[in-house]
Amino acid sequence: MHDISDDQFAKLISRAIDEMPPKYVEHLDNIVITYADEPDQHQTAKLRMRGDSLLLGLYEGIPLTQRGAGYNLVLPDKITLFKFPLMAISHDEERFYREIKHTLWHEIAHFYGLDHDKIHEIERNWR
Repeated sequence: MHDISDDQFAKLISRAIDEMPPKYVEHLDNIVITYADEPDQHQTAKLRMRGDSLLLGLYEGIPLTQRGAGYNLVLPDKITLFKFPLMAISHDEERFYREIKHTLWHEIAHFYGLDHDKIHEIERNWR
C-alpha cells in the first residue's frame, strides 16, 4: 500500500465518523477524535505494550458508565487512531478504510463503557 498523507487520513476518519450509525456518534460529548503516526512512549508505557505489539487505536478518558454526578470541568476524552499500524495490516486502500472504521467503532465502544470481551461478543454476532 502506498503512503497516505495526514490530510487523506484525516478525511478517511471524518468519512468513517459520518458513516457511523447515528446512535453511536450522537452522544459523543466532550471527546476529541484525532490521529498520530504511532503511539507515543507515554501511551505504550501506560498499556505496558511489548515491542512486537500493534496498537491501531486508543481511547483515553472516563467511560460514560463510570461518570458520576461530579463529572464536570474535565478535559475532553480522546480517541486516537494510529496511521502506521493501520497501514501495516492493510493491503489496499479499501482494507485501510475498513480498518479505520472498525478501529474507530471499537474505541467509541470503550467510550460507552464496553470492555474487550463485550466488544468481541458484539463483533462475533456481526458475522
